[in-house]
Amino acid sequence: MTAPHGFSVSRYAPERGTLAKLTARDSVVRRLDWPILLSALTLSFIGALLVWSATRGRTELNAGDPYAFLFRHSLNTGIGLVLMIGTIWLGHRTLRGAVPILYGISILLILAVLTPLGATINGAHAWLVIGGLSLQPSEFVKITIILGMAMLLAAKVDAGDQVHPDHRTVAKALLLAALPMAIVMLMPDLGSVMVMAVIVLGVLLASGASNRWVLGLIGTGVAGAVAVTALGLLDEYQINRFAAFANPELDPAGVGYNTNQARIAIGSGGLYGAGLFNGHQTSGQFVPEQQTDFIFSVAGEELGFLGGGLIIVLLGVILWRACRIARETTELYGTIVAAGIIAWFAFQSFENIGMALGIMPVAGLPLPFVSYGGSSMFAVWVAIGLLQSIRVQRPMTA
Repeated sequence: MTAPHGFSVSRYAPERGTLAKLTARDSVVRRLDWPILLSALTLSFIGALLVWSATRGRTELNAGDPYAFLFRHSLNTGIGLVLMIGTIWLGHRTLRGAVPILYGISILLILAVLTPLGATINGAHAWLVIGGLSLQPSEFVKITIILGMAMLLAAKVDAGDQVHPDHRTVAKALLLAALPMAIVMLMPDLGSVMVMAVIVLGVLLASGASNRWVLGLIGTGVAGAVAVTALGLLDEYQINRFAAFANPELDPAGVGYNTNQARIAIGSGGLYGAGLFNGHQTSGQFVPEQQTDFIFSVAGEELGFLGGGLIIVLLGVILWRACRIARETTELYGTIVAAGIIAWFAFQSFENIGMALGIMPVAGLPLPFVSYGGSSMFAVWVAIGLLQSIRVQRPMTA
């Protein structure tokens, strides 16, 4: 007996039907960008090993459990994967309609940081601590800025009413981004603001907005940086970080200590590294915050130039595939979202690795997928979900 769809009726029919759906040319699984997914998973796996190496001997952090941070990093990755799947299931187009709600929630969360609910961690008053859970809302603001600006800039273009966003639309998009950036600056969380500024620039470039807006934004950024410094809006520890970057020999036992020790760790790794768990700088706990901001120093010391290079190559694969997704989508909204994520990942990766190498100022930014931290891990996996959704929902070519 044959079923209406051509499959033989047996107890195996449901499994065969499910397999056929999963492997069909137009299935979600087949249309996923697997190089992005596998690269992100590999980075998270490498990150788990590096975080474990950096924390297994830190009894003041792990409360005597050498596996504590390995478990937490793995759990954060698992939750991130669930968030990615949920984002793909909802779809970037569905989230487009939910932008006002997401934006409002983001504003409330970062405002809450300025209340007694906020907490200072590693010098930045950028965290919400509720019970035993800590959350850094600025990580999720990056996503809402991308989605919000994309919604505004692409609305009339995707509807066929305009070829490029007009000046009024661009002004509205910039105001949408300026509000959360101003609040985050009050924390102050300069590193996150730097990332958001690069995201805004990337979004504008992808939208086709007039070059006058792009040049104006760059000029405003430079003027703003000068004004912030002149008005004393930066905390002393942030000023000291930039001073140490400008003069690496300044106070090597104080403000310049982190970067000096990180460079020693990376330089001692050579080509092949000392081997996982065998780094003297790492096991000796010479580099502060090595599981978060300076995770690349663990890779350089224990995995060597080859291991550090592999991390950079995997990040490059994600950026390359994201560029393809941005180029191949048929809607401006999808292009802008992908471009915002590219700008985010590219700058944050360059800044994190650069500050470990001493070529960028210390800004307290995690390395995507690799550094320990739940908020960062959740946000980057949501971003991967958005990229996958853009690819999955694009029209199939013949």
